[in-house]
Amino acid sequence: MSNPDRFGRVVVFGLGGTIAMTPTDSGGVAPNLTAEQLVAAVPGLDDTGVKLDVVQFRQIPGASLSFADIAALQKAISMELPHAAGVVVTQGTDTIEETSYLLDLLHDRPEPVVVTGAMRNPSMAGADGPANLLAAVQVAASPQAREQGCVVVFADEIHAARRVRKAHTTCCAAFESPNGGPLGWISEGHVHLANRLSSRTWLPAPPTDNVRVALLPISLGDDGTILDSVADHVDGIVVAAVGAGHVPAPLAPRLGAIADTKPVILASRTGGGTVLAKTYGFPGSERDLLARGLISAGFLDPVKARLLLHTLICNQIDRDTIASAFAASGGYADPTSWPWATLTAGADNA
Repeated sequence: MSNPDRFGRVVVFGLGGTIAMTPTDSGGVAPNLTAEQLVAAVPGLDDTGVKLDVVQFRQIPGASLSFADIAALQKAISMELPHAAGVVVTQGTDTIEETSYLLDLLHDRPEPVVVTGAMRNPSMAGADGPANLLAAVQVAASPQAREQGCVVVFADEIHAARRVRKAHTTCCAAFESPNGGPLGWISEGHVHLANRLSSRTWLPAPPTDNVRVALLPISLGDDGTILDSVADHVDGIVVAAVGAGHVPAPLAPRLGAIADTKPVILASRTGGGTVLAKTYGFPGSERDLLARGLISAGFLDPVKARLLLHTLICNQIDRDTIASAFAASGGYADPTSWPWATLTAGADNA
């Protein structure tokens, strides 16, 4: 019996990364394999019935990708999607949690954009790249994945780009979604979604490399030296605060003064849960900082909050609109309060 999920056209964009790395003469590994070579090495790919087109887009490590690279990639993807069931992007895992979220913010169509890679390069025993690529193609070709925006497929799990994090340096199951878990799984070639996103958000203009947003982690005994050194040289700041959104008391008035002149986002460095709004009342608490003009990131982790702020600034909007965008994307306001059109799951936005 034929499986209707198995047929369609999928475009694979290769960006390099561990999945494409081979040993070098000087030691270590570096991206050398083309996207065509990656696809050709996947057992069972021909049996899916999916027609594949392959684009070698970049050949660099994930850590070297730029905002301009991702903006150009999204433009290339948008030109393919009217004629494809979905798209797969292979890249280095170092920045997958960031690039996937950027792609999600720029993706306003129903077709899935699936990002994957590998933790073990092809020269290692048990290399996971072929299995991840096969699963990613199956997700990209599946009608079940429509209206879910950009997803990350790794170790047969399907993660929403807005939630996913890389949580281990070497484990093949390195990706997790602390706030909500994976959307679903791939089993025997079929896509199974245990939960679906009810809404999606997108931005009309892509990010550029000429905006500077600082990510400032707060730690025990922080005296503000780093904050003071960067504040005048950036367009915005994301504070990776301790706990539920707290900083040492002496930093609070300085952050408030900066928030008078540029957006300052309050996120939690914990990796799970939301920034609180009204529980703690001491100097440097979330109540204190929000009253001083900082904007809560809600459930967004600091890395994703930085990407959202960067892209919002590139869209040349005011502070109130930035606050509304974070309220919607951070999960503490109705998704329909997103300042631009909200993409609703189940409605075909083609």
